Parts: sequence; structure tokens; C-alpha cells
Amino acid sequence: MSLTHSLANAISGMTAASRRAEIVSSNVANALTEGYARRELEVTASNVGGRGAGVQIIGINRYVDRAVLSDRRLADAELDGASSRAQTLTRLETIIGTADDDGSLSSRIAEFEAALIEAGSDPSSDVRLTNVVNKLASVTETLNRQSDSIQSLRQEADASIAEQVDTLNLSLKQIEKLNSDIVRTGSVDASALMDQRQVIIDRISGFVPLREMDRGNGRIALTTTSGLTLIDGKAAEFSFDRSPIITADMTQEAGGLSGLSQNGVPLSETAMSRLSGGTLSVSFTLRDDTFVTAQSDLDAIAGDLMTRLQGSTDPTLATGAAGLLTDVGAFSNGTNNVGLAGRIALNATVNQEPWRVRDGIGATTQGPVGDATQINRWIDAMFENRSINGGTARSAAEHAAALVSRVGSARLDAEDRVSFATARWDTLRSAELANGVDTDHELQSLMVIEQAYAANARLIQTIDSMVQTLMEL
Repeated sequence: MSLTHSLANAISGMTAASRRAEIVSSNVANALTEGYARRELEVTASNVGGRGAGVQIIGINRYVDRAVLSDRRLADAELDGASSRAQTLTRLETIIGTADDDGSLSSRIAEFEAALIEAGSDPSSDVRLTNVVNKLASVTETLNRQSDSIQSLRQEADASIAEQVDTLNLSLKQIEKLNSDIVRTGSVDASALMDQRQVIIDRISGFVPLREMDRGNGRIALTTTSGLTLIDGKAAEFSFDRSPIITADMTQEAGGLSGLSQNGVPLSETAMSRLSGGTLSVSFTLRDDTFVTAQSDLDAIAGDLMTRLQGSTDPTLATGAAGLLTDVGAFSNGTNNVGLAGRIALNATVNQEPWRVRDGIGATTQGPVGDATQINRWIDAMFENRSINGGTARSAAEHAAALVSRVGSARLDAEDRVSFATARWDTLRSAELANGVDTDHELQSLMVIEQAYAANARLIQTIDSMVQTLMEL
């Protein structure tokens, strides 16, 4: 081997060692950077004219375990969706109240029943009659407040959908741009762009369960696990119209609330099912199912109370006259129960004249102050086992307690799902991090690189000395 070839080999070795040192230092510096993937320099022996010509740099490899990354993203969607549902159901349980909550609907109804029993033992007591009125007013106020709070939760879910759709559209456009930039880089290292793209994909992986597919030249496509295309060349564009105010009668099915559209085409129920698994589908479920059911249960309880406290329970009432409870001051026959919990109110007549609790709402004058007949009718009506929507026959307080139990059970089930999803996510995240940058290994590599650089530098120095010696002959 000539001195010239030896010098070329040493220079190429120094160049490769220098580039390796640069990559290792980048690995160490970005060990905690989200989305950063470990790099390694890929080299091969160079050969010119059948003779060794040192080392040739082929490129930079970006190491990512795509199987683990894909599973972790699916775990993102599962965990975020489960957490969103659990947090919201916890808030719903706070609104409805728990079994031991003094402010729950079941407690308010129980207090009203106790006030009726107390008034029945001394119907001449104005204080006890007024207490009955006040306790019943607390029941209606609780129903009104809970109904309003449920609609507020629906509005929050609707706003969350709008925010997620905006973020999804922006992120897909950014991925489309990065795909193009990566292709245009050609032979230039595009690892930094790929890191940035991974961060963006991770940002939306909690919204919908994603699958990433390689399209060559560094480009990728994204679909949901059920096959709905998000980006494959051109990014899909989703649209959604936020509703600033939502009332109990507003539903997507009735046209009162917006659904989701892709590229201007409304998504069918089947297409929407392909988005299930992340926070986006959970927000739709909460808005259009969970909270609608909770409102319907409240309305049913309000209608049951209204029916118990009017009609045959009070002989003084004329046909079609409102009883102790009204639908915004009017009589209700139970045919328009949607949103009733938000409209139910105490009869203004009994609020002004508490003696009507004893003598009947339609009484023209006060009767004997010791007659508890009508109060006993109210008591019997409240404790009578009646069915709501064909369900189990219960007393008024038991129907409210059953609602509290259902909401509590749903919250516990959601928390169990969070625990499972968290354990799965932790495992996959640990596996992903295990494939990341190992700073100990990188520092050891740096020591080897330093020795290789020093050896090549020594070789160049030796060749220089030999050339100087030859020149002096």
C-alpha cells in the first residue's frame, strides 16, 4: 500500500470517527427529548480499483421499534379515552350525589317525606306545614340544578369535540407537510424531521387509535385501527360545528347538534364507529348517550314525583289542574318529560299558602286544622311502589337512590378500565424507552470513537513524518 492510499484511509477514518462523535453527542444531549430516536452512523469499506480506500459513510440510521411504538399509541387512545370517561363520570356522580351525600336527590326526597310524616302528626302546626313546602322546594331546586349541570357537561363535551377536531386537522396538515419535506431531503439526513413528525402523531394518538404505514422514501400514511384513512398523501379534513348552548331536547339525531364530517361528507354511524377508542369518540358518547340517559333518568324521576302529587292524590283538584308540583307553573300529564327536571317547580299557590298541604291545593277555604287526611294521601303516594318506564316498582326515594347507584356503578367501572389501561400503557411505555438512548452505552461508544480518532491521527502523523524523511533524502 502506498503512502497516498494510507493517508486517504486514515483521513476517511478520522472523518467517520468525527461524524460518529457528533451523532453520539446528539444522542446523549437528546436522551430525554420527547420523540427523539437514537441514531447510528452506517459505514462500509470503500474500494477503489480493487484496493481498499478507507471507510465510506452510507448514511444515518434512526432506530425505532415500530411494533412497540404502534402498540403504545393504541394504549394512548385507550388510556386517554378511559381517563376522560372516568373523570367526567366522577363529575356526574358529584352532581347527582352519592348515597351518603346530604345534598343528593334521594336525601332531599327523604327529607320531604320526613317533613310530611312530621306534619301529619300535628297538621295544625303552621311551622311543620311550611317545612313541608320548603323541603319540597329543595327537591325541585335540586332537580333544576342537576338538570342544568348535566347540560353544562354536554356543552363541555361538545366544546371538547370541536377542540380535538381543530387539533386533528392542524396535525394532519403538519404531517402532510413533513412527509413532503422528508422526501425532498433526498440523501440528506431527515431524522430531525421524522422526530418532529413522531411528536405530532403522538399528540393525536389519544384522540383516535392510529396505525402508521410506510409509503416509501420516508413518507407515512395514517389510518384508524378500523380502516378510516386520516392521511395517505393528502390529509383528510374533518369538520364539526360547535353548539354554544345545549338544552335537554337537543340531539344529533334530531338535527339539533352537529355530527362529524370528513372532507365535507357527514360520517355515517358505521364510519363513526371506526373512530372509536380514543377521546374523540368518548366525547361524542358522553354528549349523545351518557348525559342524555342521565337527563332522561332525572326527567323520569321528576315526572314520577309530579304524578304522585297531583290527580287522584288530591280530590280538591279539578281535571287538568296542577298539583303540588308544576311544569313551569302548568299542569303536566307526563307526555312531555324531556327536560322536565329543569322545568319542574313548586306550585306557587301552596308556596304562598302552606295550609293547602293539609287541606288540598284546590280547597276554597281552610278545613279543620286537625284533619291529616290529605297529608296522609301525600305520604301514601310518596311511599307507593310505582314503575318508571316499565322498570322495577319503587317508592319515590328509592327511584332516586337507584339513579345514584347506577351513576356510582358506572363511575367505578370506568375507574377499573383506567387501571387496566394504565398498567398496559406503563408496560408499553417502558418497552419503548428501553429502545431509546442508553447514555452509558453512548459514553462507552464515545471512548472507542476517541481511540479510533487518535489512532487515525497518529497514522497521519506517522505518514507525514515518513514523507518528510523522504523529502530530505
